Amino acid sequence: MARNTAIGIETPGRKPGLVQRPRRFSVGASPGFTMIELLIVMTLVIILASVGMTQYRSSVTRAEEAVLKENLFRMRDAMDQFYADKNKWPADLAELVSEGYIREIPIDPFTKSKETWVTRTAEPDANNPSATGIDNVNSGADRTALDGTRYADWD
Repeated sequence: MARNTAIGIETPGRKPGLVQRPRRFSVGASPGFTMIELLIVMTLVIILASVGMTQYRSSVTRAEEAVLKENLFRMRDAMDQFYADKNKWPADLAELVSEGYIREIPIDPFTKSKETWVTRTAEPDANNPSATGIDNVNSGADRTALDGTRYADWD
């Protein structure tokens, strides 16, 4: 047993020489975080969230650009196959579907529609000048890509 040297009373469970002082808080103050600490934490959370959101949006745009490139490649390839088989260009994109060169007209990832594809009329064939058709397709989107080019101009 330890003995309280100030008063001379023995106190069970205390080591001799240690004096415990009561914790005192000023009037109105309570244990916890200060306003400055909370503001700093909130600022850091907001900064990290904005950086994450920017990265997320650019990755979604990159994925949509990849889909657009693939759709353009597939449709142009189908037009070339149609021309190689029939010696004429298809009249429209629906003819590629009806003839079985593509299963369906893909959705433009930026306009979210099948109807916004912009087709280019092929130059008349010297062997068959009355037969007209389309030989190229582009996106109908008026937006600009991450690399600075317009989606409508992608070849």
